[in-house]
Amino acid sequence: MTFAPLRNDTFLRACRRLATPYTPLWLMRQAGRYLPEYRATRARAGSFMGLATNVDYATEVTLQPLERYPLDAAILFSDILTVPDAMGLGLSFALGEGPKFAHPVRDEAAVQALAVPDMEKLRYVFDAVTSIRKALQGRVPLIGFSGSPWTLACYMVEGQGSDDYRLVKTMLYSRPDLVHRMLAVNADAVAAYLNAQIDAGAQAVMVFDSWGGVLADAAFREFSLAYTARVLAQLKREHEGVSIPRIVFTKGGGLWLDAMRELDCDVLGVDWTVNLGRAREQVGASKALQGNLDPNVLFAPPPRIEAEVQALLASFGAPHTGSGQGPSLIFNLGHGISQHTPPEHVAVLVDAVHRLSRRELPG
Repeated sequence: MTFAPLRNDTFLRACRRLATPYTPLWLMRQAGRYLPEYRATRARAGSFMGLATNVDYATEVTLQPLERYPLDAAILFSDILTVPDAMGLGLSFALGEGPKFAHPVRDEAAVQALAVPDMEKLRYVFDAVTSIRKALQGRVPLIGFSGSPWTLACYMVEGQGSDDYRLVKTMLYSRPDLVHRMLAVNADAVAAYLNAQIDAGAQAVMVFDSWGGVLADAAFREFSLAYTARVLAQLKREHEGVSIPRIVFTKGGGLWLDAMRELDCDVLGVDWTVNLGRAREQVGASKALQGNLDPNVLFAPPPRIEAEVQALLASFGAPHTGSGQGPSLIFNLGHGISQHTPPEHVAVLVDAVHRLSRRELPG
């Protein structure tokens, strides 16, 4: 498969902890409901799944934020729950509501029936990756992604989002054997899914452990971290001679940075509760960091947005500027952008990050 040469590799260089002339930036949920053009495309598609499963629509909405802002990476437009949907759980989205599964996994028979799905059922995702990569024409790299095994399990058992995770935690504490089996299947499915995205053209991959932070300390290590590690152990390190950076983001994961430092990945994403300077000390030189502006800062007036960007860059400190590898930062939000965010405030953010982080490199 032949793609256009990459013209802006700043994001990938930062992932690999190489020096960059400025701090690269992309945003979680950067293609989404805060953009009027996204809402128009979704209306044409008729539903969220109609949007996500249509290659042309998925390509269109992935590129929409890049037409507005000079972001340094694109991220595949899809959903974290495509894998359990391919397992036969029946994913649907009602307008204004979150995802729901028609067949949640709540007993031993349902758990035992789980299996790694045929990846051909997810062909629409891989075709979208290839389509987006071609449409980018080398402008910026493309990130593929999946939910983590634990985050998928939360939705699979609860059947939808949850405030207290009562059903999945009840299973975890009363039948840990069932949860371990579900997580093993999920981990192997996620690894196969991300590897197929890499084969289709993804230039970096990210695991979203959106609900890892709801677990108790020991439970996080046993039921979340261990299975994220199982995914990473199976991921391709490179494709066609080019290394593929691996990113892990755990919302609420700041408590476990010392343990996450040992994960076999290139980048750790952190949420807005984490001080980047302390995270840099904890993680050391082995990982790049990604994060971590509070998305609600984007509702503030532009001068305050710029001040918060400056403070966050200062909290990380100066990235290295020499040869070889060293500390590096990828600027992002501490979680996904709010659908109510003024698009013009995102322009302020992107400009501030690029302008305030600009630095001279030797040579």
